Amino acid sequence: MTDARWVNADGLATVRADGTTLDAWFPQVHAGRRPATTDLTALQPHAGVDERREVSLEVISIETDLDAPVSSTADAYLRLHALSLLLVRPNEVNLEGIFGHLPNVAWTTAGPMHPDDVTARRPALVRAGIQVQGLDKFPRLTDYVLPDGVRIADASRVRLGAHLSPGTTIMHEGFVNFNAGTLGAVMVEGRLSQGVVVQGGTDIGAGASTMGTLSGGGTQRVSVGARSLIGANAGIGIAIGDDCVVEAGLYVTAGTKVTTTDDAGEAVVVKAAVLSGVNGLLFLRNSQTGAVEARRRSGVGVTLNDALHA
Repeated sequence: MTDARWVNADGLATVRADGTTLDAWFPQVHAGRRPATTDLTALQPHAGVDERREVSLEVISIETDLDAPVSSTADAYLRLHALSLLLVRPNEVNLEGIFGHLPNVAWTTAGPMHPDDVTARRPALVRAGIQVQGLDKFPRLTDYVLPDGVRIADASRVRLGAHLSPGTTIMHEGFVNFNAGTLGAVMVEGRLSQGVVVQGGTDIGAGASTMGTLSGGGTQRVSVGARSLIGANAGIGIAIGDDCVVEAGLYVTAGTKVTTTDDAGEAVVVKAAVLSGVNGLLFLRNSQTGAVEARRRSGVGVTLNDALHA
């Protein structure tokens, strides 16, 4: 293991009275092992007790081996920060055990709280104007990291741990899960599930869906290549290559039977998994026969509006 597979950071952890760590925020994350000495004076003024939420803010300094399983709540948050700060790409970090180390948190306008404390202190919270915005293990990205050169129309739809490259636009109905994201300027009007990576110049159309591997027993690693289009309300359960188009409303899973042509130009029927990652394909449903087809297409795929992604 080299130091390049470690990250370290100083930050603030939100800790309940019973010792439960609710979250951790790291203003900067550095590659490599933690230095022997570190200056924490800039964080010290922000430490202390918040009686409204029955929590304390504590200064922490940690390092994480990105190849080892998640070992604590602070460790989990450091990995999510590293993803969102673009230090590592999705699927390049060991996230084994992350759910077990992330408590379910009431995300309020004043910061994280334990759900039981919200119930017990609701009258005081109402008087203070503190509202619950969500109940989840993962927080909003923008409460911890503001990615450079990125537009996010609805911050509640992008989780911490999303990896968003400059030029990416997430429209109101777009969603990006943790350990998913973009590697260039991308238009996202659909859903990027956990583990899904999209190359630059691609458009994920309104209501489009990409299958992750968190549930349902899926084994396909779903990704989308450069300059491709996943049409409105379409969906994919395979990797889509460069310069490809999936017709609006068409859902292509690994087991979908697809009519295409072999190297000799003869029509063949294959499972869509055979075409996973192949460049230059147009997936559509034949309006006369109802069969799903994959036709070869030449040239480049879609071209994004540069003004929208500048």
